[in-house]
Order: sequence, then structure tokens, then C-alpha cells
Amino acid sequence: MAEENVQPQQGAVARLAEIRGRIARAEADAGRAPGSVTLVCVSKTFDAEVIRPVIAAGQRVFGENRVQEAMGKWPALRAETPGIELHLIGPLQSNKAREAAQFFDVIETVDREKIAVALAKEIVALDRAPKLYVQVNTGAEPQKAGILPGQADEFIAFCRNDLKLDISGLMCIPPVNEQAAPHFALLNKIAARNAIRILSMGMSSDFEIAIELGATHVRVGSAIFGERKMSSN
Repeated sequence: MAEENVQPQQGAVARLAEIRGRIARAEADAGRAPGSVTLVCVSKTFDAEVIRPVIAAGQRVFGENRVQEAMGKWPALRAETPGIELHLIGPLQSNKAREAAQFFDVIETVDREKIAVALAKEIVALDRAPKLYVQVNTGAEPQKAGILPGQADEFIAFCRNDLKLDISGLMCIPPVNEQAAPHFALLNKIAARNAIRILSMGMSSDFEIAIELGATHVRVGSAIFGERKMSSN
């Protein structure tokens, strides 16, 4: 899928401020410490000129879906502004493992043995270890990436014990036609029994619910950059 930006750049800065305010209120409502939730601003499909005003407004954590797209626009943006943290939030192919491990600070989509093995190999070869999250397919949707909930404990143990990977977080994307809360609660339970503190869950439509249920990172794109026109790639 490809997406096209249809909103003015300056509107994104105002919407960023609104989202920050909503995150702060959700933290307070949930009895969470101020600043305990990290906003991952989803910049996939948007070009550098659209992203720059958001960076200028102080945002430093961004999420991208595709390795090649990110590598095309972020080197210049990183050179201009220190302290950018990039998250890969889209599916990762094993033949992109080296580039992903080299380029991203966080890979949120470790979801199968082949990817875990490839990343383990490249982390050793590159001597660079991005933070790794396991993606859990909480809705057991056949078309969606992610390890099944019933296999998550075993997969996390395999990554940690066999591959010596430091799994620091979990990520999920609930089914669009279901209530998100049970999926967020399930991810929290899997995290608790595996001593995982980072939970990347919640997007533009449901991040406040995710914060209530323990999210440490929320991934918000359209509520900041605006809705996108969808077209086939």
C-alpha cells in the first residue's frame, strides 16, 4: 500500500500539540507518571518537508513501515537534528535484516524464528544492537504479522535463550473490527509473565485506552499528519 499526504504541514504541528495534551491527560487519568508514555510519531509515506516542522516542534521519536523508504529520507533529517530515534513498525523481511539492524534504533516487528535468527546474526556481525520488540498477533488474524499469543512465551524464550537477543518490548495491532481493550490487556499479561516492561500499543483511534491498560509507547500517525489517500502500490 502507498499513502499520499493531503494535509497542510503546519496543521501537523497543531495536531502534535493536541496529541501530546491528550497523552498527558490519559497518563493522569490512569494514575501514570507524567512523561511515562512515549509518542512514536508515525511518519511512513510522508516526505522530509512534511516531517521537518514536527521535528522543529520537538518530536524526536518516529516510526516507519519500510526499510528502504526510511533509508531514503532519514539520513538527511538525522544529520540536521541530533537525537532522532527511529522505530521500524512494519513487517521485516529476512533479506532486510542487516539494513534494519544497522539503520533503526528499535525494531518492533520481530515475529517469527527466521527473522529472529537473521537479526541475531546481523547484530553480531555489525556489533550494533537495536532494541527489539516481539510483535504479537493478539487477534490471531491470518493476514496479519505477529506471533500467536499461545506461542509468545516460547518464542520470547527462544529469542532470549537460544539466540541471546535482548527482547525489551512487545507490540500489537488489534483487529480493526473488534474492541481494542481486550487485546491490550492480553499483551500486558504476556509482558508481565515474561518480565517485559515496554508495551507498544495504541494508535490514533485508541491510544488513550492503551495508556489506561499499560502502554509505554503509542504509535500515532494520521491524528498528527492527517488522513492519507490510499492507493495500491
